[in-house]
Amino acid sequence: MNTILLTGGAGFIGRWLVQRLLADQTVRVVTLDKLTYAGNLASLGDVLSHPHHEFVEGDIGDHRLLGALLERHRPQAIVNLAAESHVDRSIDAPSPFVQTNVVGTSTLLDMACRYWRQLAPGQRDAFRFLHLSTDEVFGSLGTTGRFDESSRYAPNSPYAASKAASDHFARAYFRTYGLPVITVNCANNYGPYQFPEKLIPLMTLHAIAGKPLPVYGDGQQVRDWLYVEDHCEALAVALERGQPGEVYLVGGRCERTNLQVIREICAAVDDLAPDASLAPRTRLITFVADRPGHDQRYAIDSSKIQNELGWRPRHPFEAGLRKTIQWYLANSAWVAQVTKDTFDGERLGAPQGRLPP
Repeated sequence: MNTILLTGGAGFIGRWLVQRLLADQTVRVVTLDKLTYAGNLASLGDVLSHPHHEFVEGDIGDHRLLGALLERHRPQAIVNLAAESHVDRSIDAPSPFVQTNVVGTSTLLDMACRYWRQLAPGQRDAFRFLHLSTDEVFGSLGTTGRFDESSRYAPNSPYAASKAASDHFARAYFRTYGLPVITVNCANNYGPYQFPEKLIPLMTLHAIAGKPLPVYGDGQQVRDWLYVEDHCEALAVALERGQPGEVYLVGGRCERTNLQVIREICAAVDDLAPDASLAPRTRLITFVADRPGHDQRYAIDSSKIQNELGWRPRHPFEAGLRKTIQWYLANSAWVAQVTKDTFDGERLGAPQGRLPP
């Protein structure tokens, strides 16, 4: 039985990766999560009682807890998904992003390195530390080109800056200490169980309820969209076959403007939840003040992970989006539970004085 310590496992991507890893009967997963507003045990569902799964509530910045977990469970890999991840929240309050994404990651790397050094030679060779990051660390593209593993770091938001710093620490622990770190930078994820502050679930829920659909600026910002299960397949492949010290970029080759995505959501909700008083729901689109420092375009070249590790995305955007919307329509109780007392759909990250009336 191979044990994996997975941080951030009660979050959106984390719950899907826990499920993916447990599909292998030879794998045991220990999930560590702080259970902030975006991490919720309701997202793990039946996985909580899986015989090969153990949940621990705690912080990746707690070196005593990490030391105890490593000593007790003796994992063959650590997968670091724990992060503050919403750009708008980072504009309102950068400090939690620094604390979790920078200080927390460096603490986790430090404890992992201490643990790895005392392993027997064969175990040390097999050990892996998989670090998850984002394409936002590279800043904004022009109208052409894609990010790849040689792209220059140029973060433009506090969130992106904190993730860039965590990437640099991950690289430094490989280069300085030899810790077998693998880094994956991913495109915008979407799918079931995503906390409703993010674009697709927020617009979906607003469209269902007949609320205004706020579009930042002119809505022409371009993102590369990746269905969450495809992303978790890429993470599993990188963990199994990726080379220490390497970076792999994972995208869906699915570029859409934010306005295009919102219009597609409107059409799907009109079809799946028809309401003559609201149709067409594109009438709900409302343009609002743009996010400060808003990156214009992201796009990822995934050639490296495709050619070297054999991964490819399987979900076309239209099918993945429809599946996601159907899930939110059927799971209003989950939405109510995870947003209770934490989020009511309000605008986050707006510069003072620029909020629309």
